[in-house]
Amino acid sequence: MNRQDFKKALIIVHDLVMTGVAVVATFFVRFEGAVLSERLVYLPAFLPLFIVFASVVYWFFDLYRSKWRFASLPDLFNIFRASTVLALALLIIDYIVLSPQFYGSFFFGKITIALYWLIQMFLLGGPRLAFRYFKFARSRHTLGRDSNTPTLLLGRGSDIEIILRAIEAGTVKKMRPKGILSYRTDDLGQSIRGVPVLGTFADLDQVVEDFRARGEVIRRLVATPGALSPEANPDMLLARSRRLGLPLVRVTSLGEGMRDAELAPLEIEDLLLRPTVQIDRQRLETFIRGKRVLVTGGGGSIGSEICTRVVAFGASDLMILESSEPSLHHILEHPSLIASDARVDGVIADVRDRARVQEVMDEFRPDVVFHAAALKQVPYLERNWTEGIKTNVFGSVNVADAAVKAGVSEIVIISTDKAIDPVSMLGATKRFSEMYAQALDAEFNGHNGAPRLIAVRFGNVLGSVGSVVPKFKAQIARGGPVTVTHPDMVRYFMTTREAADLVLTSASHADDGRHGLAGEDGSYERASVYVLKMGQPVRIYELAERMIRLAGYEPGEDIEIAVMGTRPGERLHEILFARDEPMAEIGIDGVMAAKPIFADRAKVDQWLEILVRAVAAGDRAAAERVFEEAIPEFKRREQNRQHAAPVAPARLASR
Repeated sequence: MNRQDFKKALIIVHDLVMTGVAVVATFFVRFEGAVLSERLVYLPAFLPLFIVFASVVYWFFDLYRSKWRFASLPDLFNIFRASTVLALALLIIDYIVLSPQFYGSFFFGKITIALYWLIQMFLLGGPRLAFRYFKFARSRHTLGRDSNTPTLLLGRGSDIEIILRAIEAGTVKKMRPKGILSYRTDDLGQSIRGVPVLGTFADLDQVVEDFRARGEVIRRLVATPGALSPEANPDMLLARSRRLGLPLVRVTSLGEGMRDAELAPLEIEDLLLRPTVQIDRQRLETFIRGKRVLVTGGGGSIGSEICTRVVAFGASDLMILESSEPSLHHILEHPSLIASDARVDGVIADVRDRARVQEVMDEFRPDVVFHAAALKQVPYLERNWTEGIKTNVFGSVNVADAAVKAGVSEIVIISTDKAIDPVSMLGATKRFSEMYAQALDAEFNGHNGAPRLIAVRFGNVLGSVGSVVPKFKAQIARGGPVTVTHPDMVRYFMTTREAADLVLTSASHADDGRHGLAGEDGSYERASVYVLKMGQPVRIYELAERMIRLAGYEPGEDIEIAVMGTRPGERLHEILFARDEPMAEIGIDGVMAAKPIFADRAKVDQWLEILVRAVAAGDRAAAERVFEEAIPEFKRREQNRQHAAPVAPARLASR
């Protein structure tokens, strides 16, 4: 039994003991003498059955799932509901079943039952509130005693209040809030949980100087999600913090009670996107909680984020399949995984090894598989096309087949927007893996409870390995130049958190269809491909200019931008769906979907056989003929490049 299971067992024992104590205490308070003795005779026969019934009621109302240190009004309301149900049960037993038939008079009586309800509420809720107050008092004492970092909190009052509660509860440590800055003037002059609002973001320099004059140095700035919204002018905030030499960190989540709170340094890329798409946390928790999840490529940029998200949403077991030993070690040491309640393990395996993948699937028996293992760098795959086919095509086939054979409910293939009208081997191999999953999924269509196989397409993920943003940051740090392949190149961008949440949201929608669940309008659209609504694409040249300015330089003067020319397999504009892909409205905000377009399974298997021979013989022409037949757009790839002729390398001071 791990520590978390032990704590839950203690809570269960406490609640059941308090139930018995409440009944006995009620009798001793309400009755005395012969009347009390008469009822105590029957208590040993009644009390065990009532405690068993109470345990079911407590489980139904989730009394065992909440942590006492976060006891709140929703938890007290659950106690209220559970105690009310138990009191009503006593009323029914006393007035309908027990008294008229067996006892001859009322065993409890209405006053006794009302008294029981009050005592039960006190015995269940009182210890929880007392424990929370004890933790609160100890945290305030610790804040005053320890050498915690003097900090300014930045953002809206509602967000700040959540962070302050998290500090008091101990989920956010080593921080002593000295003041609050808000971009909203109506927050000025207020105090939130004893911490004063000292000004707006524009007053940051003056507030820091005032503290320094009083002999207390502010050493940290913490920005809530609201502080990074466009109306808050976060560019100015980042520039001021760097000028002051103060580390600026951001809160990556604002869950209930900040139970999954994380702080991360504010990076330039955090300011480059539109507002983050809000996800339905309840939907994802309902889908993931208690499930066994396997992630291939779990040490990569996307795979590692998926791992942290599934444990955050309550997966019971997580298996990470990774071919790189350093990557596997790195993700297994991630603080979010170590601190989670899930049982986390990892295996070294290559998705190309069909027997090994099947062995892992059969042994672990996952409920959900996220297939994130892939080769994804366009220039490398153009030169090493056989490796791309081995991993992206055959590896996906191995994972899908093994998952189906192992009885997996949902299989999610991580794809790319380059799979649409592909002009590169990366796009062609990923589109072919989508088609195989769709062909396999079609075989189970109409079978209730059968597995679902879907694909999720990403744009460019900020901060991922090979992403343009880390490359630009490194070039800026070296003093330039910042290299851009084409002045008119545009791309969609998303964060790794958005990408991972999109994967989980898409899988949850596929799961709805597997169980025959309809949407809000009573219908269900069966989709095969899911894409995040990523807003307007970003021009890469303009992205480079803004990153240079956010770093405190002027493009063309301090740091040059060099146009190097397009690389093989690149195109100017990314698209999200093929021209002939029928769209599907799934009723989930922020997510688009398309219905499947694929060849039948026999034809796909025939193409796979040809690809096996082409790879073995090193016959690229034969492999490309397969892709051209399977994906007509690939045959027209020269036209699909949109006439993006390479641009001769040049240095541009400005546009």
